[in-house]
Amino acid sequence: MADGVAGPGRIGRLPDAAAARAVSPRVLQGQESPSYLALGAGAEPPVDESIRWDVAPVVELLAESRERFGEKPTASDAWLAPRLHCTMRMTRAEAADTGVWNFLGVCVAPEFVRWRWGRENNGLWRVAQAVRFAGRWDLQCFSRLWWAAELFRDGSNYAPVELACGNQDFLNTVLRQEMVRHRPTAQALLRLQRKNLVRTGRDINAAASAANAAAATLIYEVLAPDELQDVEALEEWISEAGSTAIPYETLPVGPKDGSVPHQSAERLTAWFQDLFAEAPVRGRQAGAGEEDGR
Repeated sequence: MADGVAGPGRIGRLPDAAAARAVSPRVLQGQESPSYLALGAGAEPPVDESIRWDVAPVVELLAESRERFGEKPTASDAWLAPRLHCTMRMTRAEAADTGVWNFLGVCVAPEFVRWRWGRENNGLWRVAQAVRFAGRWDLQCFSRLWWAAELFRDGSNYAPVELACGNQDFLNTVLRQEMVRHRPTAQALLRLQRKNLVRTGRDINAAASAANAAAATLIYEVLAPDELQDVEALEEWISEAGSTAIPYETLPVGPKDGSVPHQSAERLTAWFQDLFAEAPVRGRQAGAGEEDGR
């Protein structure tokens, strides 16, 4: 919530049009923050009365993130993504609603958005892109982290999420590619990094580009079949929102809706390794260092 401004007690919806009006040039320049009191008439209530829409746990989580990573906001992504996902328990259909993320970015936590994406200039923290407050799913401050956790988790295991969100190239390039919606593909790309087969930002982009290009002629679902996720287990996990505190020092436990088939992930890892060996990587021979993404 903006400093000194009353905020909501529940996470509702803020339609795209209302969010676009709220993120004014003065907001982007850091000269003012959106006022929930002014936005209230344009906001809509949560989709149901579940405790999972209570705003307090999210506010507490964001405050802890700022406390831990005060001088290094980019580093907060890997810590925050799995915990945000475990706190905001939703189906994919619910998470696809931009109104929820608009509400969080504009009505609940605009100062967090400014901290994570802003740059200081003459005493003001300016955010270059309005989409960080309210925008496309893979660009909006909180939506991108929730979806990264959803797409890169291995069932209840959030460890792959930490690995993915610890590298901005996964978030900035790989996340938005359709192929990572196939769970074995997402895990295979991460295994290349875990095995130290890709090391730099350029490596990751080259490997992802090669894999994405191959997907046009190779059906990954056939080469590396996935298993259907357990919908009942997911629904049970969602219904348990708020029943336990989210751990800060250890990873939380996600929905026990089924792990990625190991054999499928390994088969694609070997395939991607071969593709990457032939992929052009700018600066590879020169030993280019890792790029810093933000």
